[in-house]
Amino acid sequence: MTPRTGHVGLNVTDLDRSLAFYRDVLGFALLTEGKDGKDGEEGERRYAFLGSSDGDGRPVLTLWQQARSTYGEDRAGLHHLALEVDSIDEVRTYETALRDRGVTFAHEGVVAHREGSASGGIFFHDPDGTRLEIYAPTGAEGAPVPSESAPTCGFF
Repeated sequence: MTPRTGHVGLNVTDLDRSLAFYRDVLGFALLTEGKDGKDGEEGERRYAFLGSSDGDGRPVLTLWQQARSTYGEDRAGLHHLALEVDSIDEVRTYETALRDRGVTFAHEGVVAHREGSASGGIFFHDPDGTRLEIYAPTGAEGAPVPSESAPTCGFF
């Protein structure tokens, strides 16, 4: 038996800014938010539980306002968070919304996961620099591949 992923927790520097991104741009539903009553080194420690917009009530992502600096790709831990949607058209809809918000992308437009792959998506960063991917399992046939020797999600 293998355990399933229950939810992913991300440390953030500014909960309000991160909530605006994950809720308003990516469409996660706010399930609950609160604080622990203690002040950390950088101020009040707050949190938010986010779930699917389909209303099933299960947490998918938790945001913890306790980070003192932005994401560091040179440290052990989360490499990137991949979010799956049903179609490349949905990926492109997110791409437009993210570009409208001035989000930084790792690659230009939709890219395939590897040469000849049907799966692919967009690769970008959240307000704290955490690497994110939105992809679809099919529909990326013929999309460019940033690296011929490694999966696209490997080194962005």
